[in-house]
Amino acid sequence: MEVTLAKARRTTHRSSKGKKLYAVRDKTGKFKDIQTYERAHRADLAHKSKAELEADAKKKKKKKVAKKTAPKKKAAKKKVVKKAAKKK
Repeated sequence: MEVTLAKARRTTHRSSKGKKLYAVRDKTGKFKDIQTYERAHRADLAHKSKAELEADAKKKKKKKVAKKTAPKKKAAKKKVVKKAAKKK
């Protein structure tokens, strides 16, 4: 049985060195996880949501259907007609 949790709310802080930090708190308000903003943000950008994955799957499916319905046409060969030279 899989339990899905809501996305944890993150608050921003600054370290003593000046780096921006994300802090995640548990239900009691204690720090559960602290990450640098840079690493957390990069991970957020790399992660795709369920909706994005479904949209990508639909696009791929449409492309496959479009490719199957439109067969490639061969270029028609031009026939060369030889004309007889006029006699004078």
